[in-house]
Amino acid sequence: MIDNHSLGALIQQQIPDAAVEVVDRTGTMDHFNVTVRSAAFAGKTLLQQHQLVYGALREALRDGRVHAVELKTITTEE
Repeated sequence: MIDNHSLGALIQQQIPDAAVEVVDRTGTMDHFNVTVRSAAFAGKTLLQQHQLVYGALREALRDGRVHAVELKTITTEE
């Protein structure tokens, strides 16, 4: 399990300019809706954007703190 703030912090460690919104979908602290806005996404495909975020969450996914993420990525221009 991981709280919303800690999940957001993991993403911001990897993508420092990220504005991150996290919602616990089920109340179990392991299923999340995550929206990330960052200039780092400019010029990248949606897949590349998601890979950046999932890279930041790799350990939390691997060790089971995070079970599921519904992800939305947005560039700062959007």
